[in-house]
Amino acid sequence: MTDDGISAEVADWSREDVRRFWDPGPKLLRALRRYQAARARGGALARLAAKYWAANHLFWSTICQSELHLNTQVGGGLRLTHPTGIIVHPEARIGVNCMIFHQVTLAGAVELGGHVDVGAGAKLIGPLRVGDHAVIGANAVVTHDVPAGATVAGIPARVISRAETAAQ
Repeated sequence: MTDDGISAEVADWSREDVRRFWDPGPKLLRALRRYQAARARGGALARLAAKYWAANHLFWSTICQSELHLNTQVGGGLRLTHPTGIIVHPEARIGVNCMIFHQVTLAGAVELGGHVDVGAGAKLIGPLRVGDHAVIGANAVVTHDVPAGATVAGIPARVISRAETAAQ
C-alpha cells in the first residue's frame, strides 16, 4: 500500500461503481465484467446474457470511442475517469486499482501491475511489464519495462523518479 492508501494487491471494487445516470467508464466496465461472468457460467441463459452484455459493451464502446476487448483480463478497481479513445489490446493485462486516462493505447502484450496510473495520451507498446505503483506520464511512449514505484515520462519514456513503496 502506498501513502495514498491504494493497494496494488487488493481490489477496491467501489472505484468501479456507477454513481450517476451518465457514467460511461463504469458502465463500460460493468458490461465487460457481466459479459465475462456470463461466459464463465455457461448454459443457454448465460449465452443469452452474454449476447446482451456484448451489445451493451458495444454501445458504451461506441459512446466512449474506445476499445476494451471483451476478453481482456482486468483486475478489480479499474478507473476510467475520461474513457474517450482508450484502446486496449486483447493480450493486455490490467492489474488491480489502476487508473487509465483518455487517449491511452496499450498495444500488444502489455501487463500493468497493481495501482498503475497511466496519463492521458500515453502509448505503451508491448510486450512489456509495468511494476506496481508506477506512474506513466501524459503522452509518454513506453517501449521497455517500468520498475515498481517509478515515474516515467517522455518520448521514449525514461524514469524521472522512483518512489519508495511498502513492498520494496
